[in-house]
Amino acid sequence: MTGIRTTAMMAARAKDSRDKRDRALAAIRALEAAGTPVTATAVATTAAVSTWLVYADGVREHIQAARQRQAQNHPPPCPARPASGETVTPASLRTDLAVAREQIRQLRAERDKLRGRLRLQLGAEIDGPERAELITRIASLEESTRRLATERDARAVEARHAQQRVSELEDELTAARESLRRAIRQANR
Repeated sequence: MTGIRTTAMMAARAKDSRDKRDRALAAIRALEAAGTPVTATAVATTAAVSTWLVYADGVREHIQAARQRQAQNHPPPCPARPASGETVTPASLRTDLAVAREQIRQLRAERDKLRGRLRLQLGAEIDGPERAELITRIASLEESTRRLATERDARAVEARHAQQRVSELEDELTAARESLRRAIRQANR
């Protein structure tokens, strides 16, 4: 029964994942057709999916391709002055790019860590036995433990009785041997 439930849950998750990816790809096409800049945030908002999904393999490539097509058709203007009034130099742009790349690297590392934790959690949910099954199994084990303890106590009592009987028989055997020796001695005299 657990196997059927697990299979059904996995199939439902796979279908949900396919639906979300299809919505993300449709959003990319819609944004590109409308001339709106194709960004991960825009795609996630339009498709009503998480930004994690738009950075996943299979979707990220489509976003990058759409951005390249938009850049070829309409290159974005480079601002001459930032809002603060300072001039933009190639060195400042390189610094901004280096900072952005470091932030991206950190975010990707955090994403990978969270993805691993989520994978472990989902695996535990799928593979873990149900609570009712565990309770039934524990009750069965407790009953077996009680039964075995009772049998052990009964065997211990039987062993004590048997040991007493062995001691009595040894005493009787010793007495019989002594009695036989006396009888043999008297018969020899």
